Amino acid sequence: MTLICAAELAEDIVHFVAFKRAMGHSYQRSELALKSFQRAVEHRAGLHAKVPFDAVLHEWLSRNPHRQPVSVGLEFGVIRQLCLYRRRRDPASFVPEQDWAPIKASTFLPYIFTQDQIVHLITAASAHDTRHLCAGMLRMLLLILYCTGLRLGEAARLQLSDIDLEQRCFLVRESKGRSRIVPFLDDLAHELNDCLRLRRRILEAIATADPGALLLRNSGQALPVKAASEAIRRLLRREGLKPARGRTGPRPYEFRHAFAVHRLTAWYHEGVDIHARLPWLSAYMGHVDVLGTQVYLRATPELMRLASERFARHWHHVDKTS
Repeated sequence: MTLICAAELAEDIVHFVAFKRAMGHSYQRSELALKSFQRAVEHRAGLHAKVPFDAVLHEWLSRNPHRQPVSVGLEFGVIRQLCLYRRRRDPASFVPEQDWAPIKASTFLPYIFTQDQIVHLITAASAHDTRHLCAGMLRMLLLILYCTGLRLGEAARLQLSDIDLEQRCFLVRESKGRSRIVPFLDDLAHELNDCLRLRRRILEAIATADPGALLLRNSGQALPVKAASEAIRRLLRREGLKPARGRTGPRPYEFRHAFAVHRLTAWYHEGVDIHARLPWLSAYMGHVDVLGTQVYLRATPELMRLASERFARHWHHVDKTS
């Protein structure tokens, strides 16, 4: 049995977080979870009295019976990493098994835009001026989301200093604990040049200081993530893809899903080795490994047909050579 006190745990957390940040992770949300667990240990036994690690961890994970399994599983994963870090110092130190807080598979099915729907939405965005956001900025936002698969927050937070038009790439800073370079093609570069001219006109019209963000509101301020999300939702409702009220229907995040599924479909058409290319897609989208990309690769009728045809060709070849 491993015993732990709050004071010892606090010291371990400091060293563990420093180790993670030295590896390039921001670890801000995870640090909050670790400190919450530390407070639970201190609340139970004070600062220096020792308690069984496994017992207090089980109590902390089950402190709210109404929390979603995914939320519990994410917190458990952070504590388990801490335990593995502690085991480097003490091989007998307690490490909980993975099945303590399993993350249940999500039953949510994303809405996968067709390519025709993407074209329609970008065309509609090009004429969708609003009080706070001009059509050109909304168009640019959708193009970035679909052409690069960036997360909505990553796209909205892009700064001018993050854009290299000569090398055709974005620098996505500190997203999900890491930074990455995201290349793009010439057609998006041309659109970005148009956007840069538009943002200059916005700033000149209101004579305000440049906030440095790529995407601006009509006021000249940087476009917040929440406002970007709401602008896309209004567009989806206006174009009849989302009900006038409620949370049903496609979300702004579906552009990232569409990017991944359309890229996979294109690879099938090109006849490339999908398994060899998946790590490329995973790295491009900012995932730690291929498992993080699987959620985006939902089957569409076209994907199922292409996979079936490829399997049939492979089986026919095997049958002829046997």
